[in-house]
Amino acid sequence: MKEKKLDVAGFGALNLDRLYRVKRIAKKGEHMPILDATDSPGGSAANTVAGLARLGARCGFIGAVGDDAEGKIMLDDFKRYEVDTNGITVLKDAKTGIIIGFVDSKGERTLYPYPGANSLLEWEDIDTSYAKKAKILHITSFVDEKQMLLQKKLLSELEDTKISFSPGDLYSNKGMKALMPFIKNSAVIFLNQTEAKELTNKKYKDACAKLIDKGAGIVAVTLGKRGSYVTDGKEEYESPAYKTKAVDTTGAGDAYAAGFLYQMLKEGTIAEAARYGNNAASFCIRKPGARCGLPCREDMDSF
Repeated sequence: MKEKKLDVAGFGALNLDRLYRVKRIAKKGEHMPILDATDSPGGSAANTVAGLARLGARCGFIGAVGDDAEGKIMLDDFKRYEVDTNGITVLKDAKTGIIIGFVDSKGERTLYPYPGANSLLEWEDIDTSYAKKAKILHITSFVDEKQMLLQKKLLSELEDTKISFSPGDLYSNKGMKALMPFIKNSAVIFLNQTEAKELTNKKYKDACAKLIDKGAGIVAVTLGKRGSYVTDGKEEYESPAYKTKAVDTTGAGDAYAAGFLYQMLKEGTIAEAARYGNNAASFCIRKPGARCGLPCREDMDSF
């Protein structure tokens, strides 16, 4: 087997997060003043890859941005983290994906995606040899069905690249049948409790058992303030969360996946991976946006 040039490559939507801080989310017909506004690079797989790169992993990405100011911000931010951008297609006359988000005083948020260039990605834009350079391909959701089909097609081209899958609510709502190509090929699946229920119609522990029965290697479910639950079908582990004040929960699950995958790369146990994931998430939620609080390895080792 050839030496892999990348530890992890991400494949998912690339979005600029426009986050607006409010006291609480407005109800129908209600006005709620915006207290603060920030722009920060986002996208679930992109956040996880940034988190892994911050920990020292060699990372790249497959996706699309527009040839606009937002696209430049996305690419420049990846370069700042030393993430390889050769797998990203810059689409002429396209607008980069945007997420409009409202974050309340408790750190909870409501998100509205505008897919933009993400929905214009075609098979011809994807270099399969780039994906094959990675030990792990971390797959997350797109808004449109067409891009999900591209992800499935890429899976059929891979041989010795492990799959990490974080479906989010967009894909979890599609149900088990639609996601079986991902599930049966995944070394690890990341879910929160709501997604686990949406995907399997079962509570999270039974959901994990069902997904492993369908071929998943490991399933990790984040439980918010309670931490996370992880199982590989043989062992199970409940890891408590690290107590910290939540400023913004945006990207917490992505940071968890980054910490978890970093331990997988080091061949750590599922217990070690869960603890590392919880630790990474606790750093992330201390600052606004999905990436401002991402820890480096020194942060993690000294925590």
